[in-house]
Amino acid sequence: MNKAQLVAHIASKTGLTKKDVASVLEAFVDAVVSTVSKNDAVTLTGFGTFKAVHRKASTKRNPKTGAPVKVPAKNVPKFTAGKAFKEAVK
Repeated sequence: MNKAQLVAHIASKTGLTKKDVASVLEAFVDAVVSTVSKNDAVTLTGFGTFKAVHRKASTKRNPKTGAPVKVPAKNVPKFTAGKAFKEAVK
């Protein structure tokens, strides 16, 4: 499901216009991105948690040449599914 399909699905379930749903979805994504980028977590009970995790620096290998490549430390986004979401997917 892509963004347009998600907007159409939510609009049909709620009776809101696609334009309104798209605005709400954009605001949601913006809120999650800005919160996680500040190293805070966004928890939606029953759905899951969006957070930033720190990856340590490491040395990997270039698969084409086999040469070692240093990968710097960085923060990356992570989503952990909640209990209800995990149960629904089983």
